[in-house]
Amino acid sequence: MLSTIIDVLADPMDGTALHGADDYSRLVSESSHSFDVAKQGYVTLAAGPGLKHHGDDMDMVSAREAYLSRGHFAPFVEAVTGSVQDALDGAEAESPTLLEVGAGTGYYLAHTLDSIAGSRGVGLDISPHAARHLAKAHPRIGAVVADVWERLPLQDSSIDAISVVFAPRNPAEFRRVLRPGGEVIVLTPGAGHLNELREPLGILGVEEGKVERMYEQAAGFLEQSSDPVDISFPIELDKDSIAAQVKMSPSARHISPAELAERMAALPASMTVTARARLDRLRAL
Repeated sequence: MLSTIIDVLADPMDGTALHGADDYSRLVSESSHSFDVAKQGYVTLAAGPGLKHHGDDMDMVSAREAYLSRGHFAPFVEAVTGSVQDALDGAEAESPTLLEVGAGTGYYLAHTLDSIAGSRGVGLDISPHAARHLAKAHPRIGAVVADVWERLPLQDSSIDAISVVFAPRNPAEFRRVLRPGGEVIVLTPGAGHLNELREPLGILGVEEGKVERMYEQAAGFLEQSSDPVDISFPIELDKDSIAAQVKMSPSARHISPAELAERMAALPASMTVTARARLDRLRAL
């Protein structure tokens, strides 16, 4: 609920504090800017009249919900939650405030909140379709539609830990909103992630140099706080899960439904594929 995180939110235009008005049907800033809360419980906090970028559409969000709900990425979820817990060890906050950027349906953030007593979470995504799921994912999640490439609609030094799972990053803004000692936990797909599906389905591969670019972008703002961890595990996927995985990924924009159906028909009833990712922890300079 937005009321649980209102004290950390900020006007995206001028950074002033927000408060709820008209029983939280609107958020209003100290500078009198007003932001309507959608009936589904999320708010769009954008500095301009609209968002420059587009996130997942309704079909991609539905596919993501279907795929993740089957537990196929459970080891990734556990790794992210465990790293957030480690990052919070020794923190003075009794009620830590967590931010997930590109939070999607809230699957990862909800698990982390369940694992950390007294925590609350800001789920930020650029997709209004994802935000509808986010707003219902956990009672201590506040769902916000915003662009990570712009000024984040958050107060300075308001966040105890940030998680980024296969999503974009803004190191300068991360440093600004992190409290002293706070960390950023980043999960990046590794080379060969789900590679067994690449050739038969013609889906996109993982870009080379993703981790190297992350550290180049972070220079001057964030630095590595612990050794990275490589994570890999096999997954047994039936055809429904394979289709959901493709439809939730960027490949959905490059393969027509007819092409996907034709390629899926040639697959066996189930396949074992390997999930691969790297987990990095960074702290503010």
